[in-house]
Amino acid sequence: MAENTTEVLVGGAVLAAAIAFGVYGAQIAGLGDRGGDDYDLTASFRSVEGVNIGTDVRLAGVKVGTVTDVVLNPDTFRADTTVSLNAATQVPDDSAIVISSEGLLGGNFVEIVPGGSPFYFAEGDEITDTQGSVSLISLLLKFVSGGGES
Repeated sequence: MAENTTEVLVGGAVLAAAIAFGVYGAQIAGLGDRGGDDYDLTASFRSVEGVNIGTDVRLAGVKVGTVTDVVLNPDTFRADTTVSLNAATQVPDDSAIVISSEGLLGGNFVEIVPGGSPFYFAEGDEITDTQGSVSLISLLLKFVSGGGES
């Protein structure tokens, strides 16, 4: 009888830990955050290397949203990207959006560089001032081969 009680308690603890990990994983992935409190903006990049759906969007180093869609535009051959921002984050309509790197070994993220306009982007607006990702390997190859001296 004592063995059955121990097995039930251990099983309950394992189940509680699994549920806790599931809830934590859902919070990290941003599941359940999509309510009516976000708004979408679009941007078109030359290159979105290292950026996928779910990549952080940051403003002054603080996460303010995520990338929700990345598709290739067959007419312009650019990556059309949709980002979802918190409704509390108002972005001036002359802001730029840049793909930045966390360092040599870190991943990429999308950074919003705010402008000085008194007017803000609205739902569905397009950020036209964009800068795509820079390939570190191509920069190193240019440096090593001396390709930057022209």
